[in-house]
Parts: sequence; structure tokens; C-alpha cells
Amino acid sequence: MKAPQVSPATSIQPVKHYENFPVASVLCPPHLRPAIAAVYHFARTADDLADEGDASAAQRLDVLAQFRADLLAIAGDQAHSGQWPAVFDPLREVLRAFKLPVPLLTDLLDAFAQDVRYTAEQRRYRDDPELLDYCTRSANPIGRLLLHLYGIHDALSLAQSDQICSALQLINFWQDISNDVPRGRWYPSQQAMAAHSVRDADLQPTSQSENATQLITDYAQSARALMQAGAPLAYRIPGRAGWELRLVVQGGLRILDKIEALRFATWRKRPKLTAWDVPVMLWRALWMR
Repeated sequence: MKAPQVSPATSIQPVKHYENFPVASVLCPPHLRPAIAAVYHFARTADDLADEGDASAAQRLDVLAQFRADLLAIAGDQAHSGQWPAVFDPLREVLRAFKLPVPLLTDLLDAFAQDVRYTAEQRRYRDDPELLDYCTRSANPIGRLLLHLYGIHDALSLAQSDQICSALQLINFWQDISNDVPRGRWYPSQQAMAAHSVRDADLQPTSQSENATQLITDYAQSARALMQAGAPLAYRIPGRAGWELRLVVQGGLRILDKIEALRFATWRKRPKLTAWDVPVMLWRALWMR
């Protein structure tokens, strides 16, 4: 009997998400909150289309292509398909009001599509530069979009924003190993695994591998250094936006503290932030220099 046809739009369901970092919080400038929320909703929805539900890889890529077509349609003052009005109606207004760089939004879609392909093909990252290249599309556009909304365009700020965003993406990878590996998602590069003599079995839930511990230790230390290199941006941006970014930076650094507290064995347990971490983050944000 032939299986019934399932529409990707119905087989990919919206989900509630655990987030490490505040989004459009009370610290954001009030006049920018709708714009920030529209960008976040665009990215979150596209990520769900790439990652949630039971659609096939081909279906996901088709839906992402339609999502991209709708983005390009509203960017050209054309009608969108109507499949995601809650995303594209507000985003259309933000594109008009703030002249957002559309290539930054399409870069995000490129990264989500790459995730779909890599998972379907069980493809891995050859080396860390290839992984960082992924970050330039999966994470860095968000920071650059926010800076655009804040009216900040200088080269140093853009570079430091990229460092913070890439660090956040990498921290998320090393935080999520216990979730990603069982799903066939391998973000530790083949070159780094080989350099540390780490086998696939070393990143399974029951593993006590010291080699894997050293691999994640090195990755976490590199992410911390990258975050610290970009952190000065947080106290150069004035007002509420700067305080928001301070908390984002401290959220990432706090996750790294929790990874270290687990002796870097995040293939056995996933660390996450709780309400108890908020005072620590606030205190550290206050004293950032």
C-alpha cells in the first residue's frame, strides 16, 4: 500500500524552545523590540523548518526554498505565498523601515539548508576552518542584523560581533553533543577528532574517554577566547543595547563554566542555564571591563 503524502508544512510543527540567551528582552530599546522580534521569528521559524517534525530531507529543502522565495518576494515589494503570514507580514515592515541587508537573512537560510544536507548525507566537517565558515552564515548574520538596527556599521564592531556570535554558536555545539550525536549531527571536525585520537564511540553516553575530554576542553577554551575577544563590543555600545549584549556574553561564558563543571563530558549530560545563574550573569555583566 502506498504511503499517504504528507505536506512538509504539516509535518514540521512549531515547538517551544529552550534559549540560553535573552531575545527582545526588557533591556532592548523599546522602539527596536518589534524589529528584533520579527528577525528572531524569521530565524526561529526557518530553523524549525530545517530541524523539527518528521519531514524528509527533500521536503525540508523544498520548504526552505519556498521560505526563501517568500523572503525575496517581500524584499522586492511583492506578495508572499501566505504560508507564513506571522513571519513575513511583520518582516516586510521591518525591511522597509530599517532597510535590512537581505543577504544576511539568506545567509541564515543557506546555513539551515546546509544542516539538512549534512545530516541527511551523514557528512562531517573536515576541519575547524570549515566549521567556522558555517558559523559565518548560521550565527554571525544575527549579530550584524542587530548592529544594523542599532545603526552601528564600523569595521571593528562588525568584527567583534562576529566573534561573539561565532563563539555562541560553537558553545551551543559543545553544549549539545549529547543531543546531536544520537541524531547523526557531528560538529567536532574530523581533523580535530583525529588529532585527539577520538573515535565515534568516545562520544557516546557511556564513554569515559579522556581523549574526548581533551577534545571538548580544547574546543571550550577556544570558544571562551573567541568570546573574550569580541566582548569589548558589549561595553562600547551605549545604553540598554549594551547591557543586553553584556548579558548575552555572560550567558555564553556561564555555559562554558557549566561545561567545565561537567569535566567537559557533554556527551553524557547537557548543561543549561537556570534561574540560579541569572544573579551570577547580572553581577558579571555589571563588572565587565
